[in-house]
Amino acid sequence: MKKTLFKILFAILLLAISYYTFIYYVSYSEGVRSGELIKFSRKGVAIKTWEGEISQGISGAQIFKFSVEDKQETVVQNLQKYQGRYVKLTYKERFDKLFWLGDTKYFIIKVEEENSPHFSGLRSKKDEK
Repeated sequence: MKKTLFKILFAILLLAISYYTFIYYVSYSEGVRSGELIKFSRKGVAIKTWEGEISQGISGAQIFKFSVEDKQETVVQNLQKYQGRYVKLTYKERFDKLFWLGDTKYFIIKVEEENSPHFSGLRSKKDEK
């Protein structure tokens, strides 16, 4: 009886580890999205995660929600610095969400400030350097 219980518990543990490894390390897709950074905050009660949104249209009808892992310190600092500006986000999409990493399946791995196509006559602070 104890051997059977041990085998069942070991199989469940192995499945859980395999699932986590697959979700964390295998990306479903990778890409780039651009828009105005309208929100970036650290939220949660027991487990704090970095969450943000960019608006991909003038009316704000297209909102892209994303998460940032804690280990991406440079990305977090840049997103805080570029609040309210037009940015280009490079992301990795996972197959599923892991609640302790973020609220979304989209995780930002790189952020760059861009010129807004909606206000082509205006220059960003990046161009003033």
